[in-house]
Amino acid sequence: MSTATIVDEITHVEPLMPADSLSDNASAVERFLLALQDRICAAVEAADGRARFVENAWQRPEGGGGRTRVLKDGGVFEQAGVNFSRVEGERLPPSASAHRPELAGRAWAALGVSLVLHPRSPYVPTTHMNVRYFEARAADGEPAWWFGGGFDLTPYYPFDEDIVHWHRVARDLCVPFGADVYAKYKRWCDEYFFLKHRGETRGVGGLFFDDLNAGGFEHSFGFMQAVGDGFLDAYLPIVEKRKSTHFGEREREFQLYRRGRYVEFNLVYDRGTLFGLQSGGRTESILMSLPPRVRFEYGYAPEAGSPESRLADYLKPRDWL
Repeated sequence: MSTATIVDEITHVEPLMPADSLSDNASAVERFLLALQDRICAAVEAADGRARFVENAWQRPEGGGGRTRVLKDGGVFEQAGVNFSRVEGERLPPSASAHRPELAGRAWAALGVSLVLHPRSPYVPTTHMNVRYFEARAADGEPAWWFGGGFDLTPYYPFDEDIVHWHRVARDLCVPFGADVYAKYKRWCDEYFFLKHRGETRGVGGLFFDDLNAGGFEHSFGFMQAVGDGFLDAYLPIVEKRKSTHFGEREREFQLYRRGRYVEFNLVYDRGTLFGLQSGGRTESILMSLPPRVRFEYGYAPEAGSPESRLADYLKPRDWL
């Protein structure tokens, strides 16, 4: 299915807002992000084979808006959300200025594509990807800007070969930008997606970067594009390999239990969730990352030696390559 087909058939509630307030750099980023959202949605639909994305376009009274696309009850994906947002304001939220106190209270714009895919099969990992761009006006009127993003993988029944593939793609897209880039952002991912109260990582990692402006705009923008474009190469081969694996109620119940960790991280630690709520974003779009079904169980511990008990060995940083 082509990108053109999906865009034609999605229900548009409102057109995207005009970009008169954006700088030339931000406008270039926006064009890439809108095209990236289209490409990813088309690829996810093709992999799913049954369900289609439905779009809600929204506008924010304070400035900006976005288009939220959600696929539900698919053949492969129980729920998939792929969001584009562009929000603006007169005072940068605290979550975005914590590391840049000199910009606190300044006018700002933030653009990004963020996705979370929750597969139906417990043998297909949940995944998250985000690429984003911030721009804030400093006191002298010159904009300060930076990129951020990354992707990470959250399996329930892990396969070493899948995780190695995931990290190999991540490493390869980093190579043109420096010999130490993969190791740096892989380590940052392990540290960021860590549930301190559980003493475990959310999954098996990937890449995470923020505050990126070294090397100039074109260099930093190029890296953000490489991450966005590399996501499908990292994830879709795993989906194709595992989506037809038979599973029963036991595996499904374990998947629902482990999805609870996803909820815990996103609501307790995730900076993107916090920024979205602080900046007055669309609540339904922000919380789209949460799984459609989940269960919590007091004091649960998998049986020793069971397939479910294997997962604990994967929830700690490891050099997969």
